[in-house]
Amino acid sequence: MSRIDELITKFCPGGVEFRSLGEVCAVLNGCAFESTLFNGNGVGLPLVRIRDVNTAISGTYYSGPYDERYVVENGDLLVGMDGDFRIVRWSNGRALLNQRVCRLQDLSSELLSGFLFHLMRVELRHIQEATQQSTVKHLSSRELLRTRIPIPPLDVQREIVRVLDLFTALEAELEAELEAELEARRLQYAHYRDSLLTFPEGGVRWVPMGEVGKFTRGRRFTKADVADGGLPSIHYGEIYTCYGVAASQTVSCVRRGMADQLRYARPGDVVVAAVGETVEDVGKAVAWLGETDAAIHDDCFAYRHTMDPKYVAYFMQTSAFHSQKDKHVSRAKVKRLSAQGLEKITIPVPPLEEQARIVAILDKFDALVNDLSVGLPAELAARRRQYDYYRDKLLTFKEVAA
Repeated sequence: MSRIDELITKFCPGGVEFRSLGEVCAVLNGCAFESTLFNGNGVGLPLVRIRDVNTAISGTYYSGPYDERYVVENGDLLVGMDGDFRIVRWSNGRALLNQRVCRLQDLSSELLSGFLFHLMRVELRHIQEATQQSTVKHLSSRELLRTRIPIPPLDVQREIVRVLDLFTALEAELEAELEAELEARRLQYAHYRDSLLTFPEGGVRWVPMGEVGKFTRGRRFTKADVADGGLPSIHYGEIYTCYGVAASQTVSCVRRGMADQLRYARPGDVVVAAVGETVEDVGKAVAWLGETDAAIHDDCFAYRHTMDPKYVAYFMQTSAFHSQKDKHVSRAKVKRLSAQGLEKITIPVPPLEEQARIVAILDKFDALVNDLSVGLPAELAARRRQYDYYRDKLLTFKEVAA
């Protein structure tokens, strides 16, 4: 019998009490700080935004006035309320709690912060899995506070925290090793991709993209226009977070009533994100290989051309593309590309059969690096499933009879 089993047998053989989260702690929602006062040069306090909950590191600062209520400190438990619903134990010093991130605070004396952290990792993953089919993943503080959680005796909580803290450290070490190997593979892949798409001088024509295709800007739609079972649609933000080099299905749809107001990517078009947070990011492209047209957001371009669509999308990942693209990116707070700038970028145009050969080779490398069903990413995913299973077992309790 494990030490935890012994403690459960001693202190709560008949089960443990379950309470709603709102009975044992409070939730403070973040503030909508003025975006014009954001900066990336270290002036002011760091902002904890949705994406920072995944990394526990912020690169965005706020230089304006703020309420001390929204200052987070090391050890605070922060929850991202959109997307993957992650929880983090903040460890990067004083920062500001931005909107759509909340802090769990004012914990009851019967609940350890470390226990709540590990428990909510499990609970939030279950909530995320339950909303997997939803096109908009959003968690309200009211829903969060209704979550029912077990409250075992403090001695049991302390032992579980001790075990899971050790387990988390081992997990982080193993994942760091796998991530380092995966990053090395990605660098090898990028080098090989660039080599394949850099042709000997005179060996192939380099042509301005505007001469072998046309860039057409999409039209605006918003979150309010998202609808299950509507028209397939591609939002510029999804290109960064949801798509690889090509897609045959969209991750979201918009309501059919606005069909005449929209512009579309046809099968074979390449959809290009026209705005991004950094010069490096902007211009990410996905080849649209679906069977129907897909509506595109007004911060995207549909590139209609006469080449292999995946060949074009792969080329738009290369250093040759990025070195040309950089000259045409506007350096405002939001980085932006224009159709005129993209049209001037030159692309090598070998025969179609050579384009198909290159795509077939790069598809194999891309799968090895990025597909969760093969290679190192699969090993990483398998390790995470093992850890999740073990946490679930440790944090599953029989509820005491009423």
